[in-house]
Amino acid sequence: MTVPVVGIVLVSHSAAVAESVAELARGLAAGGPVVPVAAAGGASGGGLGTSAEHIVAAAREVDRGAGVALLADLGSSVLTVKALLLEDELPPGSKLVDAPFLEGAVAAVVSASAGAPLDAVASAATEAYAYRKS
Repeated sequence: MTVPVVGIVLVSHSAAVAESVAELARGLAAGGPVVPVAAAGGASGGGLGTSAEHIVAAAREVDRGAGVALLADLGSSVLTVKALLLEDELPPGSKLVDAPFLEGAVAAVVSASAGAPLDAVASAATEAYAYRKS
């Protein structure tokens, strides 16, 4: 029997950015099992943009029964996730997390991989706003 874990979806206007951030977050969370992380980047026809279809498919792909944390880069990616949540298009327990995209993604993947529940994963990602570099 599989233990339910929080899945992570990274939504960006760029497929390359979403994939790169997912790869970095997975790599930094290594050392044990890593939760499912999916990139939902770019427009449906390729190029820059946001695709509701990509987001829904990614959320379904990572859903393991403990919720799905979605982190979005900016603008229409945030609006698209909000619309999908309002329309109940995403798996039950899906949550848009207000966090910096890169640092928040790393914090979310690390905490989810440690077995944290969705609210704790969201909190860890949001706390990344406080990371100081000086």
